[in-house]
Amino acid sequence: MIPDKWEVLSKEHQKAYKYMLEKGNKNKMLRALPDLHEEAFSNINCLDCARCCKSHSPRFKQPDIKRIAKTLRIKEGELVDRYLKIDKEGDYVTKESPCPFLAEDNTCDIYYDRPSDCRRYPYTDEDVLIKRIQLTLKNSMVCPATYVVLEKLLELDKK
Repeated sequence: MIPDKWEVLSKEHQKAYKYMLEKGNKNKMLRALPDLHEEAFSNINCLDCARCCKSHSPRFKQPDIKRIAKTLRIKEGELVDRYLKIDKEGDYVTKESPCPFLAEDNTCDIYYDRPSDCRRYPYTDEDVLIKRIQLTLKNSMVCPATYVVLEKLLELDKK
């Protein structure tokens, strides 16, 4: 279960998470991720939270832009002009937060055509969790599922 103060606990555990992700048994962690991911999301409803959509922007790659523009029945250039900007890494991201496609009930207006980053977030069932440590640490303070998975990995790492 998720404690009420999970954000505070996640912040307090950042060094432990980092150490585990850098020095822990990567194969053991990778084997555990699918089950930990399923367990976390069996107790977490993203529609109750949507913190990722309220605070982050995914990268919008060209196939995403093409697909979303088609869904919205607008030209790709219009989608870019209206909703996107180029960040310091050279990626298209939303101009503002929360995401312009986030509805008031925390559903996504483009859910079936959302960017790949949105589909995969928070990467708790992928090797990205281990390979991109800074991203994982950041996600652990935004997404309760990431917090839960990292806490379970810490328990597993102690065994």
